[in-house]
Amino acid sequence: MTIVEHYFAGSARARTPDGDRLSPVYNPSTGEVARQVRLASVGDVAAAVAAAKEAQPAWAAMNPQRRARVLFKFKDLIEQHIDSLAELLSSEHGKTVPDARGDIQRGLDVVEFCCAVPHLQKGEYTHGAGPGIDVYSLRAPLGVCVGITPFNFPAMIPLWMLAPALATGNAFILKPSERDPSVPVRLAELLAEAGLPDGVFQVVHGDKVSVDALLDHPDVKAVSFVGSSDIAQAVYARGTANGKRIQAMGGAKNHGIVLPDADFDQAVEDILGAAYGSAGERCMALPVVVPVGEATAEELRRRLVAGIAKLRVGVSNDRDADFGPVVSAQHKAKILSYIDAGVEEGAELVVDGRNFTLQGHENGFFVGPTLFDRVKPKMRSYQDEIFGPVLQIVRAAALDEAIALASQHQYGNGVALFTRDGGAARRFVETVEVGMVGINVPIPVPVAYHSFGGWKRSAFGDHNQYGTESIRFFTKTKVVTQRWPDAGGAVASGSAFVIPTMA
Repeated sequence: MTIVEHYFAGSARARTPDGDRLSPVYNPSTGEVARQVRLASVGDVAAAVAAAKEAQPAWAAMNPQRRARVLFKFKDLIEQHIDSLAELLSSEHGKTVPDARGDIQRGLDVVEFCCAVPHLQKGEYTHGAGPGIDVYSLRAPLGVCVGITPFNFPAMIPLWMLAPALATGNAFILKPSERDPSVPVRLAELLAEAGLPDGVFQVVHGDKVSVDALLDHPDVKAVSFVGSSDIAQAVYARGTANGKRIQAMGGAKNHGIVLPDADFDQAVEDILGAAYGSAGERCMALPVVVPVGEATAEELRRRLVAGIAKLRVGVSNDRDADFGPVVSAQHKAKILSYIDAGVEEGAELVVDGRNFTLQGHENGFFVGPTLFDRVKPKMRSYQDEIFGPVLQIVRAAALDEAIALASQHQYGNGVALFTRDGGAARRFVETVEVGMVGINVPIPVPVAYHSFGGWKRSAFGDHNQYGTESIRFFTKTKVVTQRWPDAGGAVASGSAFVIPTMA
């Protein structure tokens, strides 16, 4: 059986790994083991960091325009291979092939943005800040940086991290999810083909052993993480305790608020896609819908039930499927347990997806679309992130109550409002306590030249992902104050014993 190997210093075969632990990689559509992935030891991590530390100075010394050319060639290669990458991604994750293409494309948008690094990494300059004194700043790379990425976007999120890290002159080590590890290795191969020097980008597979080793290694300067909130908080605490710069993105429970004046045809289509696309395995999915007013709730429920009945669940390579299986048997069991909990807590189970099976693929990790109504804020199934094809209706009497629901939740990643009322939309934007807001946009993931990041337990750290925020995260500022004597002259003599000013 094929073993997915680490990508050390330019090749999957560049170093014999210390670790002999293997983990299964499943085809979620069949439930069968498709391949295995090798898990790193502490020694493997140390070797990757050492190689990255050795390679980074020469890469940083390369002018930013040349680094941008490597990224541009990398972008071109991904576009050439996007079909095979999407099929590979789909086979390990379970999302449909068209959805996998979207995964890759949203990552490519950030690579494209980072091709402008000669401009993005520019500092500032002030001529004549004082008598004969000029001041300028520059943005320097940090050194060896790390990305720890989740299973749900095995291309997009690694690309969100590696592109700004590499563009700004850092070396980068990626620790992807062991559940779908093949696409990250393929990205490493394409980076090498694009001209990236050996050792500047490496892929180390693993579990908690490798994560802890990366967080503890003194030569790792920064870590970017995406995963569940509990782990994000632990990564942030351990990394910052070790003196590292950390951005750690966590979970979500995004709300879609529907006002009585909304375009119901469009809102229902948007909610169905946002709630059930990718089997709900998105941190920007829309698992909670909040209709304002009983009439709105009844009409929305009726339309949602009719829309759910038309959804097609299929294998990942079924081009006509709306969504495919979830990633693993363990994750399926977790989702089913939350549906059970919702029933036990007294929510009304309107559509039950627990017993869904696909003929010929009975062992696949499928969960059917599920809909709850009359969910209450104190229910555990509402408070927790389910991360599956489960949509919950929480009824509100007024817009302020709906805003409070989203604002008071422990997560603050994304929120959407469906309305034709500009005044209500403006008040919503100003008052809701959530990091990313959509107005008639169900999944408000910002474009690549803005930035991605939630509030509260959805994000730990001071910097968002991609956009100019990522350039700041992966660089440090050096400020130079300089004074030169006139030609043939001399700097005024005499010691100054008071704080210097530019007056």
